[in-house]
Amino acid sequence: MRPYDLETLRKAINLASKAREHGNHPFGAVLVDAQGILLLEAENSVVTGRDCTGHAETNLIRAASAAYPAAALAGCTLYTSTEPCAMCAGAIYWSGVGRVVYALSERGLLELVAHLPGGDFLNLPCREVFARGGRTVEVLGPLLEGEARKVHAGFW
Repeated sequence: MRPYDLETLRKAINLASKAREHGNHPFGAVLVDAQGILLLEAENSVVTGRDCTGHAETNLIRAASAAYPAAALAGCTLYTSTEPCAMCAGAIYWSGVGRVVYALSERGLLELVAHLPGGDFLNLPCREVFARGGRTVEVLGPLLEGEARKVHAGFW
């Protein structure tokens, strides 16, 4: 762990709360460089953007890929309030980001949404997605699951 990991992860959780306040699903993501300097933030925008790919991590990666070359992103860490789904993990992988830190695990999220009709979820941990690639993406998490879970309370 790095000295700023938990503080930065809390920023992602706070963004998840803001996403919920803005009428979206409660997910947030933050990108920092190798020194821990904040580069970008993103919220989930699935509802307000009418875009099923508007996950916080994917929104962040779109902005990061437009602003920074892959070589720079390799030294960056993406912090996210909840473990990246398979789609987001793929976007993170293709962007070149070298490290992911997440709060609420996919398993923890599934416990919250399992009761929803239609079984609308993918049960594929980000570590499994990254493991299929040709380069290593360091993953740290779950961390601060209790704090991250609170953002979802009563939402689903």
